[in-house]
Amino acid sequence: MSNTASNTPLDRQDVRVRNDEGVAGAIRGFIDRVRTGDLGSLPVIVGLAIIWTVFQSLNPVFLSSNNLVNLLFDCSTIGVISLGIVCVLMLGEIDLSVGSVSGLASAIVGVLWVNHGWNVAAAIIAAICTGSVIGLVYATLYNRFSMPSFVSTLSGLLAALGMQLYLLGNTGSINLPYGSWLVTFGQLLVMPAFISYGLVILAGLAMFLSGFRSAQRRKAAGLSAASTAGIALKAIVVTLLLVGVVWYLNTSRGVPWMFGFFVALVVAMNYALTRTSWGRAMHAVGGNKEAARRAGINVSFIYISAFMACSTLAATGGVLAAARLASSSQQAGTGDVNLNAIAAAVIGGTSLFGGRGSAWSALLGIIVIQSIASGLTLLDLSSALRYMITGAVLAIAVIVDSLARRSRQSHGRA
Repeated sequence: MSNTASNTPLDRQDVRVRNDEGVAGAIRGFIDRVRTGDLGSLPVIVGLAIIWTVFQSLNPVFLSSNNLVNLLFDCSTIGVISLGIVCVLMLGEIDLSVGSVSGLASAIVGVLWVNHGWNVAAAIIAAICTGSVIGLVYATLYNRFSMPSFVSTLSGLLAALGMQLYLLGNTGSINLPYGSWLVTFGQLLVMPAFISYGLVILAGLAMFLSGFRSAQRRKAAGLSAASTAGIALKAIVVTLLLVGVVWYLNTSRGVPWMFGFFVALVVAMNYALTRTSWGRAMHAVGGNKEAARRAGINVSFIYISAFMACSTLAATGGVLAAARLASSSQQAGTGDVNLNAIAAAVIGGTSLFGGRGSAWSALLGIIVIQSIASGLTLLDLSSALRYMITGAVLAIAVIVDSLARRSRQSHGRA
């Protein structure tokens, strides 16, 4: 009878809880997730470490604090655009017009602010609202006419580019007032040291509280959960690492406020995707649209919200780009902006197949891309090589995603 009692489901749950306690249990859990194809951010972190090691060995200036500050400034503009791409990729869709939408938003700010004398805040709001309307149009074309997002956003790319050229006219460029707060924000403004350290400590506390509450809920449901000591250790290690990074950046100019704004958007999007019913619906629709519809999810609304979020963030990125360059020009949003924004989301870990993605992938992915660009610039190498390396990294990211997806499916069948 004692043997029978030891095999009850409750006892097996207790064993799982005990096995997951402590650092060793956390390590075993991580290894198990990797074996089942749940790689998370591991590939991009390893790739970033390799990229930084190679470029630092070729040019010691690469990891200097001043160069890293510049890198964070440059990450912010395309990073915000890439954050919107995460939303549509999670649904298995694509938006090819984010570069042109960002360029159009940049032009709207310059024309309304400089040429027509609008207040800068009103000009920014008008530009961002324009992006929202464009996203609504894409979603309407998809929901009402089943137009593939590839086609609708490609049409939008051409239309937004044409509107950008029309607004800027023959001059082709509008210089923004250099002493304005917008340009200062995009080029010079950095956090005071005490604020940057305080934000890092708050991030560590938030990480611990979030992990602790999640563990408590899992234990209450009879599921395996990480121990409090393991959660605290993880939060302490991450906090100390971030404190070291902030200290190093403060030896130069400090942490840019524009990068802080980007990270704040990432945190907000991460909360929306992981802690709200909207986020759960996004994952469900991306995984299986028909099953989500039968479960009572308003699929049309999910597509509207995703496309609007993408275009709104693209317009926001265009405003930041105008601030960074202190101008609105015909070149804004062109070149590799579009491809880098999409590539950053994919390289960071968002699946092209839908249903899997994270706001943090935009942050990690754009750091990888800008690291490659910065390293090659310091080595005085051509942009042709940068395109080839970025393309190779993107291909590797897609291959890893495909293999991980196949591994998850095989373990699911098993």
